[in-house]
Amino acid sequence: MQTGRPRHLWKGVLVALLLWIGVDLFVPTRHSIRQFNPKDVAHLETAMWRSYYEKKPVLLFWQLATGLRQQFHAPFWRSFKLGSQAAKAAFDFKKGKSQTDYQQALPGLISYYESILALSTDRFDVAKLAELELNWWIIHRERGQYSYTDLANALIHTAAVQYNQPATDFSTYGKLRANAMRLRDESSKETGGTTEADWQRIEKELTQAWASLHQAVRGGP
Repeated sequence: MQTGRPRHLWKGVLVALLLWIGVDLFVPTRHSIRQFNPKDVAHLETAMWRSYYEKKPVLLFWQLATGLRQQFHAPFWRSFKLGSQAAKAAFDFKKGKSQTDYQQALPGLISYYESILALSTDRFDVAKLAELELNWWIIHRERGQYSYTDLANALIHTAAVQYNQPATDFSTYGKLRANAMRLRDESSKETGGTTEADWQRIEKELTQAWASLHQAVRGGP
């Protein structure tokens, strides 16, 4: 008499899950990208860098999705969709060997930022932002041809477009985040691997960088 109950229960759970996923993926929801916890973002970015350089792609993808929920308020299931878009752009870029190759990552970055824009109450120029994002990727990748000052300037202008504010508002952020990348790059070369102490220094620099950006955007338009 009761054998049908578990089956009905599981059907109910499945319907509820599908409904949650559908609402999560397709129902419009918007938040300000100016509202985030800079300490959490910095901690997660440090963890993502570690996963990337320690070749832990599954953990990296999970952290990326978590970061999208923290920084851009992406709903749970949509964060994985956005994570897939970001990962595709990153892998397209990683395969590149020349400036022409690197441009293959641009369509993926545009799709990614279109998805961010759909979540945001703040407006920004998607195409321009994607180009600037790719530019700082190239500068960091080809750092033998550029300086960390070039990288800092690229990060500054990327933030300025994303938040529609003067580039001068992000000078400290750009310098600190570029310096965090320099610390990671140099620690790897000097010791043959980034140590726990190195990662602590990197996270401290990133915490200060994101705190500076957060302070700048809280008073923005």
